[in-house]
Amino acid sequence: MSKKNKNWIKPRHLVVRNVAYVLLYPYIKLKYRIKVDKFKEQRDTPYLILLNHQTPFDQFFCGMSFKGRIYYLATEDIFSKGWISSIIRWLIAPIPIKKQATDINAVKNCIKVAKEGGTIAIVPEGNRTYSGKTEYMNPTIAPLARKLGLPIVLYRIEGGYSVQPRWTDATRRGKMHSYVYRVIEPEEYAEMTNDELMAAIREGLYVNEAVADGIFKSNKRAEYLERAIYVCPFCGFAHHESNGNEIRCKKCGRSVTYGEDKRLKGNGFDFPFEFVNDWYEYQSEFVNGLDVTAMTDSPVFEDNADMFEVIVYKNKNIVLENADIRLYGNRMVVNEGKADEVVFNFDEVFTMAVLGRNKLNVYVGKQIFQFKGDKHFNALKYVNIYFRYRNIAKGEADGKFLGL
Repeated sequence: MSKKNKNWIKPRHLVVRNVAYVLLYPYIKLKYRIKVDKFKEQRDTPYLILLNHQTPFDQFFCGMSFKGRIYYLATEDIFSKGWISSIIRWLIAPIPIKKQATDINAVKNCIKVAKEGGTIAIVPEGNRTYSGKTEYMNPTIAPLARKLGLPIVLYRIEGGYSVQPRWTDATRRGKMHSYVYRVIEPEEYAEMTNDELMAAIREGLYVNEAVADGIFKSNKRAEYLERAIYVCPFCGFAHHESNGNEIRCKKCGRSVTYGEDKRLKGNGFDFPFEFVNDWYEYQSEFVNGLDVTAMTDSPVFEDNADMFEVIVYKNKNIVLENADIRLYGNRMVVNEGKADEVVFNFDEVFTMAVLGRNKLNVYVGKQIFQFKGDKHFNALKYVNIYFRYRNIAKGEADGKFLGL
């Protein structure tokens, strides 16, 4: 292979970027009604762009603000779709990274792209927000930024959660805005500690949409909220079911309406939460107050989903179709009591992660298993219970981080 072919950056990437801009810009404007501010101060130099994560199209909003190519970090799921992944790599060459894991190869590839003069974009959250507030950011982003030595652009997206929450397939008619919030030059962050740099990054990317800040119209406002909610304030753990603008607890039957101003209202009763974020935070506190290590005799939840093995950077192979899944406080059991039973003991699981809206990845040794249920499937509860167990097992019962 020639030296030229070893370069990450290819001339075609700029062509693809320009064609995509022409074709996608009108569609994105129509779908999201977003105001995208151009980065008028952009210089002829590579940048490290850090952005908050709200919609599936965040990378396109970002790309519309900048001139030239941008190389985005993307999870292994994008690279495990067979020939589709091959096309994506050829067209735009995203930088692969393993979700919820320290990936040395991803760091090396970022350094390579930066040395070749490429602009890199990273989502420090690693997850789209389920609640409307900017999620947890891994503090390793600060030393990585320092190692790359590029000007840091903090790119903020506002209104994305209100227009299309992570838990839904439908968009609402409302307003969005994306823009460069701040640029931190290398000379500036050279004088900062990593903690100070992380504080600046968090402040620049923090968005809280758990407020009544506009009208967002749709006749499917609560559709699939059960992907995010699995604790009823009256029943505890419970399956929920959405329909149109309402979500109902299947255990007690109480239903809640999701309003055009994002407020929640109990139908015929006083509901204790004003916004989804209030409910989401209560749910997290509920889980963090449990001793899940004692919840081992009967399942906390039961679901059905297809089980795949992810062959990283290649494809996904179906393992079981419509498998029974039972979640306990210390394990996850697939097809319990059957000949093809699979047990994922949390002590042996490296990590768990939610991909997209509601796919569940389970990392065991060098293997990755993915569970994909129907549109109502809640993957979040598996991740939250797993991390609660791990916190207790590590002697950190007061730990609050539940995986997102």
